[in-house]
Amino acid sequence: MDKGVLSAMLFFIIPLYMPKIVAAEDSLFLFCSNDFQNYTHNSPFEYNLMHLLGLLPSRTSVTGFNSTSFGDTNKVYGEALCRGDINSTACKTCIETANKEILQCKNEEVVIYLELCQVRYSYQQFSIMVYAGKYPDRNKREKTISNEDPVHFNKVFKHLMNVLSNEAALNPSNKRMFATGEIQFSKNRTIYGLVQCTRDISDVICYNCLESAIGDLKACCYSREGGIVVSRNCNVRYQLYRFYSSSSVLVTYPSSKGKKLKIWMVAMFTCISTLVVLLGSCAVYCRLKKGTKQGNAVAVTREGELVISEELPFIDLATIRSATDEFSDSNKLGQGGFGTVYKGTLPDGKEVAVKRLSRKSWQGLEEFKNEIILITKLQHRNLVKLLGCGIEGEEKVLIYEYMPNRSLDIFIFDSKRSLQLDWETCYNIIGGIARGLLYLHEDSRLKIVHRDLKPSNILLDHDMIAKISDFGMARIFCENQNIANTRRVVGTYGYMAPEYAMEGLFSVKSDVFSFGVILLEIISRKRNNRFYLTQHASTLLAYAWRLWNEGKDLEIVDPLLMESCQTSEVQRCIQIGLLCVQEDPTDRPTMSIVVALLGSESMELSPPRQPALSVGNVVPSGLSSTAPSVNELTVSIISPQ
Repeated sequence: MDKGVLSAMLFFIIPLYMPKIVAAEDSLFLFCSNDFQNYTHNSPFEYNLMHLLGLLPSRTSVTGFNSTSFGDTNKVYGEALCRGDINSTACKTCIETANKEILQCKNEEVVIYLELCQVRYSYQQFSIMVYAGKYPDRNKREKTISNEDPVHFNKVFKHLMNVLSNEAALNPSNKRMFATGEIQFSKNRTIYGLVQCTRDISDVICYNCLESAIGDLKACCYSREGGIVVSRNCNVRYQLYRFYSSSSVLVTYPSSKGKKLKIWMVAMFTCISTLVVLLGSCAVYCRLKKGTKQGNAVAVTREGELVISEELPFIDLATIRSATDEFSDSNKLGQGGFGTVYKGTLPDGKEVAVKRLSRKSWQGLEEFKNEIILITKLQHRNLVKLLGCGIEGEEKVLIYEYMPNRSLDIFIFDSKRSLQLDWETCYNIIGGIARGLLYLHEDSRLKIVHRDLKPSNILLDHDMIAKISDFGMARIFCENQNIANTRRVVGTYGYMAPEYAMEGLFSVKSDVFSFGVILLEIISRKRNNRFYLTQHASTLLAYAWRLWNEGKDLEIVDPLLMESCQTSEVQRCIQIGLLCVQEDPTDRPTMSIVVALLGSESMELSPPRQPALSVGNVVPSGLSSTAPSVNELTVSIISPQ
């Protein structure tokens, strides 16, 4: 190697291996993904990387944020962010420490999070990534709040974080996209919060990122004394002690005064919004019919207004046909009530799942519009990401991120593939589904009921992280709405709550029922709607209830799963599942309580009541129960009795 090049590399390498100044425990998370290749030693990429890391400390310390690149060929892109309450000296020190630790990973794309800063680099130019929050291990060490009402605590916590999100993302004078604040939730206790975004994103993307991160923070740390969630573009944290040095916003939790006025205003707004949505839907349909080319934005209606989503491009049908090899059977992933799902590969090499809606389905356009409107702005690590759509004549397709491990039903109901699911993996999947539902029900800007939750609609990525899919049958609830009624019941027998199947009544508790069924299916590896074939009981729910009453609850656990599970943990999950499938919806826990119960063994479980009468194998005359499918929605329609 040229001596000049070697000298330059040593100039930047030596500082990176100086003793740490920031304590080791300040390191929160090192994201070293297997998705990217390792770079070779003494390569041009490594040379450019060393130069770039050498530039970041001094450049970032000036303003607290820097995004730069180095090199012509094998260019490396880098970005660093310091927490908004530290000075330039602490910022520079933190970046230098992060640079040393980031070299533990030799990948071409890495990100590291320390308590006071974060650093990332990549072989490709940064784009607005799909939100994927990370939970540092330190969250597990946070104690559960004692002698406090967890429901009130979380309402106050959410109010504080929402105020801070507005301040950081939507205040034009806040150039740092950083905010801290405090709020009193009891006589002698205060919550302290912090939110921050990188400064290379828009205010709307910042707000959406913070919203997703706060949902994750609530899910991972419900009723704990503190927690932190980090991601590529935003970070959130709260504690019951002051952990930052900047001045903070003093937030007051709103009282009930003026509640009647608020309800009246909500009712008026709902009526106006409904009218705008109807008008907006017409505009959407007209625009969709034009079949714009790839790269154009999609017009969708959301929260009562017509908006433009730059994140959901149209992709022309020629590209989609080429990606799926003309929708060949060899690329078919699954078949459902509204069409077929295919694996595809886009021109840039990205693998995707393409949902081709059936031309003959009269519900096709409604499902198509509904799914676009609902999921375009939803971002959560446990929801499948919608990447784009296409329409041409009668052809309507939706493009999703590809899930290499396909759907949950393929694993839990297959004797060979189920061997890949040990208890830890199953427990993580259960928790992921719960956090995804919590986001839909409480933590997204819209209150959403899925209405068709089942194992075939739970997809698994390469790390076996669960992601909820298929929002064609989902429904938005108003802020003060808790239940709705329909004459057109959709869903899959065995997973539908009885009040929904028989009376057309649905709510967030309908999804809770479906979750409980899935939880018990994961543990037993048996289908609820086919359990009568085992002759143990009419349904899996009835069997689980009987065993629990007899003190034989572990007999429902799949024998292979018993080899890797903790007895107390699996018994707790069985009881949570039974609580979720109780007949009276008011007896079922909310998903925030379910997440809390799954995350804390110290929280006491109440005894469940008898499960609801299942409609798992009772099909009205003239209709047949639908079979699960892969990456697709299967729907049955019945008239309420």
